[in-house]
Amino acid sequence: MSRAVHEFREPSRFVVGTVGQPGERVFFVQATESGRTITVRCEKQQAKILSDRMGDLLDEIASKSDFPVPPAGGMVDDLDPLEMPVDPEFNVGTMGLGWDGDRGQVVVELLAIDPSATDESVVLSDSEDAPDALRVFLTPQRARQFVLRSDKVVSAGREPCPLCGEPIDTTGHLCVRLNGYRPRSGEALTELIDP
Repeated sequence: MSRAVHEFREPSRFVVGTVGQPGERVFFVQATESGRTITVRCEKQQAKILSDRMGDLLDEIASKSDFPVPPAGGMVDDLDPLEMPVDPEFNVGTMGLGWDGDRGQVVVELLAIDPSATDESVVLSDSEDAPDALRVFLTPQRARQFVLRSDKVVSAGREPCPLCGEPIDTTGHLCVRLNGYRPRSGEALTELIDP
């Protein structure tokens, strides 16, 4: 079977989104261009890492060149849900990120999980031996919007425990800082910590 490279040169949309309830969310990355949408599944940590690194790359471009890059703050333009149906092409393994200075674009490549292709040389490779890929070219404005939305989506999960920082499930939380003790209904955590 030949390799599939889904390339989006001028995407109208490139977003991270989720399906499911907090604690059970599944993360996806979607690219849309000219009525064509491709979805890939990723882990929450992958979405966070991609967003963080893209933000760092944009900040570096802004500091080292005269190319116009939007500032780190701002409002998210696109908070719409993912396009349905969400039918992922593959699960993301290796991720690549770069800057095409000639075109003034951020280049993102998400590769399918492939245990035999862990070498970083497969990123942005046109080799037939490389895993399937989603390759997207983004303007700095669209890249900044990706970062802003991703940060919002990743942080929208379960609330962290004020004591240990681990996420609190809807069914409760066994906090390691309380040595497994579950407070009685209505008993404040502050009473247990500072009697």
